[in-house]
Amino acid sequence: MDLSKLDGRQHTARWLLIVLLVALLVRLGLWTVYPLTLNNDSPTYLQLAKNILIKGFSTYNATRTPGYPAFLALTGSWTYFAQLLLGLLTTLLFFFIGTKLSGRAWFGALAALLHTLNIGQLFFEATLLTETLTTFLVSAALAAAIALTVEKPALRRSLLLAFFAGLAASLAGMVRPLFAFLPVFLFVFSLLLFNIPIRYRLAISTASLLPAILIFGWWLNFVNTNFKILNFDTIGGFRWLNHTGAYFEYVPDEYAVIRDTYIKYRDAKILVSGTQTNAVWNAMADLQKNSKMGFYALSRALTHISMDLIRAHPDLYLKNVISGWWTFWWAAVYWTETALTYPALIPVLRILIYAERGILILANFAFLAVSMVLALWKKARAVLKPSPFLWLTVVSVWAASVAQTLLDHGDNPRYLVPMQTLVIVMVVWWLYQLISYARAVVPLSARDENNRELWKTIRR
Repeated sequence: MDLSKLDGRQHTARWLLIVLLVALLVRLGLWTVYPLTLNNDSPTYLQLAKNILIKGFSTYNATRTPGYPAFLALTGSWTYFAQLLLGLLTTLLFFFIGTKLSGRAWFGALAALLHTLNIGQLFFEATLLTETLTTFLVSAALAAAIALTVEKPALRRSLLLAFFAGLAASLAGMVRPLFAFLPVFLFVFSLLLFNIPIRYRLAISTASLLPAILIFGWWLNFVNTNFKILNFDTIGGFRWLNHTGAYFEYVPDEYAVIRDTYIKYRDAKILVSGTQTNAVWNAMADLQKNSKMGFYALSRALTHISMDLIRAHPDLYLKNVISGWWTFWWAAVYWTETALTYPALIPVLRILIYAERGILILANFAFLAVSMVLALWKKARAVLKPSPFLWLTVVSVWAASVAQTLLDHGDNPRYLVPMQTLVIVMVVWWLYQLISYARAVVPLSARDENNRELWKTIRR
């Protein structure tokens, strides 16, 4: 028996046990003091879940992709427990990712704890929103991807891992359509970054893309066949007004009824909240009534109007795009103070949220800075030695940051949540590599033998 391998497994098991205990205790504490809460978007998901249970997809209106409603229908009264379990499983996935990335169990534990101690992630586990399920699926896809690159398994296992990665990524797209790009990225990742014969790369890449072809193909066909809208949902036209509603005065007189109705609601929303974001949902009933259009016809018309506005005023659209991209990085924390069963905890949690948000925002900006330096400076790549998995992660985060603001201008900080822990782990990993590089190039004093031995021990 190889005693060193046994020792390594015991060492890993100890770190894993620590992670499990902390993750369980934190979620038990959350469950004790904070009930499952609703958000403004929650009722639509609940209604669609009820629709699935009673009538299946025969009357499904596709206002949301079916991933999260199906999850709610499946879990029922156990939804809170299921989301806490998903949070626990995501923590374990980050233990796996961190360990594989670094080759060190302690770093895997650090990555896992960075997720499980993020209070923003925890509050999403206690909220009827898509974030927890999406985070789990995105993390599962990337965990399979890092297993492919680090373990370099035999072809059969590689095909299974690639298929699982593609399946998790495709399901993430069905929960949050923003991540529909991820299966394509996995396909390119498998095709370009493996140092194996091209026929094997093609097989692995195809396995990663196959679930997306089947799942996305089925769903897009369902929406287009039933509603004549080639999109992941039927509310895209309404959502575009979060972008174009800010300059809806420029809509031509051909659509004067729609224009004037929306502007009335937009101005009222600005008067109350200072922003026109999501005013369209208040205006929806009157928009249908005044335009004499049904829901789906109106969605198609609003898409057409918005595309014309964007082409006519690209500068105004670009202004919103830049603003949405910037706010993407500002670390969302969604919680309801009045839901706490122990109000005395409110001041403590406020301080904790402010502190953690500050750390997260700094980490996000560090991620931006280092990733740009890596892309532009060869010396930085020589020092930090980015792996194929790291490139996949960096490009995926950047893609999400751009895609979300091109398509919507509303709750942009929420869209980073499924990848927030990945961003932090990348930043901590880069910091660790920089420290290791500095220790390697700075000579140790030959006069202090004890100091030399200490540094040797640390390096191990």
